[in-house]
Amino acid sequence: MRRQRKRARAWVATVVLGVAAGLMVLPTVATASPNGTTDASDRPTPADLGYAGSRTGTVQAWGYNDSGQLGDGTTTTRLTPVPVVGLSGVTAIAGREMSGYALSRDGTVRAWGYNGNGRLGDGTTTDRSSPVRVVGLRHIIAIAAGYNSGYALSRDGTIWAWGTNYNGQLGDGTTTSRLTPVQVAGLHHIIAISAGFDSGYAVRGDGTVWAWGDNYNGRLGDGTTIDRSTPVQVVGLHGITAVAGGINGGYTLGRDGTVHAWGRNDAGELGDGTTTTRLTPVQVVGLRHITAIAIGGSASGGYALSRDGTVHAWGYNYSGELGDGTTTTRLTPVQVVGLRHVTAIASGGFGGYALGRDGTVQAWGGNDVGQLGDGTTTKRLTPVQVVGLNHIRAIAASYGSGYALR
Repeated sequence: MRRQRKRARAWVATVVLGVAAGLMVLPTVATASPNGTTDASDRPTPADLGYAGSRTGTVQAWGYNDSGQLGDGTTTTRLTPVPVVGLSGVTAIAGREMSGYALSRDGTVRAWGYNGNGRLGDGTTTDRSSPVRVVGLRHIIAIAAGYNSGYALSRDGTIWAWGTNYNGQLGDGTTTSRLTPVQVAGLHHIIAISAGFDSGYAVRGDGTVWAWGDNYNGRLGDGTTIDRSTPVQVVGLHGITAVAGGINGGYTLGRDGTVHAWGRNDAGELGDGTTTTRLTPVQVVGLRHITAIAIGGSASGGYALSRDGTVHAWGYNYSGELGDGTTTTRLTPVQVVGLRHVTAIASGGFGGYALGRDGTVQAWGGNDVGQLGDGTTTKRLTPVQVVGLNHIRAIAASYGSGYALR
């Protein structure tokens, strides 16, 4: 039953930018790395929202807001961006399901929204409609959001995690949930992090990838389906620069511009031309010269940014997640319609986001709670512009969330 509920839920993904996987003082995701869903069946399936940061280090958010996940001091859903209160000097943002996270230039982390099992890391389980500080974190350079957990990469190359730990997703060798951060065991020299549904991912300085937590359908890529409460190495990967975790598996970006994927593949989310689940990585077909990757939520799918500024997508397409003008699921990558001169990508639970060279943001896919930020609740099969965002220089996304940094 637990597995069935998980399959029905949509995940989160977390930031995507450039070519350097999830570290940097920018968003946390997959190029430089990626990072939800609802706990209760009576919540809308796409609890989608977006986040955007300005040059002053302020953040804006839009979409569903039942738990205060927009951080504007209310629980009012917004169809266009509104400011997250009390934030300045923000350098990176991440979101998952009904919570948001922000990294400040002083190396501290703030969080807001739903706080089940301590996912905000403030020592309580109290929902917050405005940001609070995650306890005990300093010298942080990257953040990632899991389904019910948060992750932070320290400048010393260690990882810290907090929140739900039923499947060992905090990586501390236990299954004890934590209201404040604990260190992920055995990892050092880490350069990028990401989070999946109930799993964590890290790229080490030597180009290897490590994973821990829930291993249903081979999410950890170690050739088994055994949950792991401490990190194990993903099989066969070297020369990796970025990792992205999704609801049912992971993606990596190699130094050579190729993409590999593993985990569940019911809807072609691995992009290898099949629907065969893979316990170890396989190459996504037809992708070369890739500079950034993102992984979607819902039944899942992937996005890849090419160095020519175009975007390709594959996998589940019920709500137009692939942006190709159809709702046809694709087993191999297809081009997202109408996007050129893209410099960064991000994925939400049921759609995608792209940052243009001109500093505007485009979005597509499901939109029932305003998660595309275009002022409507109309599903879009091809990209539309997010209202009121300009001069943006970075974006990121998690399940049903978009992020932008000025």
